[in-house]
Amino acid sequence: MAIPAKKEELVVAIQTHFNRLLPELDALAEPEALVRSMEGHAKDTRMSPADLVAYLLGWHELVLKWLAQTKAGQPPDLPETGYQWNELGRLAQKFYRDYASVPYGQRIERLRTTQRQILDEVNQLSNQELYGEAWYRQWTLGRMIQLNTSSPYQNARARLRKWKKRPTPDYERSISACLLPRQVP
Repeated sequence: MAIPAKKEELVVAIQTHFNRLLPELDALAEPEALVRSMEGHAKDTRMSPADLVAYLLGWHELVLKWLAQTKAGQPPDLPETGYQWNELGRLAQKFYRDYASVPYGQRIERLRTTQRQILDEVNQLSNQELYGEAWYRQWTLGRMIQLNTSSPYQNARARLRKWKKRPTPDYERSISACLLPRQVP
């Protein structure tokens, strides 16, 4: 799918990639979703699928905050107050902490809710407001929304699919047992 260049394409990209991601998230039981065995967003860190949902939720909340600030005529503090663009790994860790006490199923429900809120906000904006001029540096508002919604959905889905193909500990133990030299009595 091409990078959206107008409102209708942005809406389709957000909906399409979100709808592809949801079955991957819904297929996980909470115990499995809490295992930190996936490569994290910061170098040399591990995260769980639940952390991945927290990451997406964090970015949803930021997009909604940016939109509210813009609507109020205030310049948004991007990416987030107290964080620079070169600190996104640290910001990801904040998102994991922010939602640590929220059960996995509730995280997914919040993700659905905030995704709908973003779509509602996008639908209230004109194509000109989304793509007619630079909103942040050289980026349009539509591009910034896409970079923090549909693109991360694609990335999250790819991460989950790769993670689901990993060997399980039982599988690793059985392979190791087969590879060990046999003891001759």
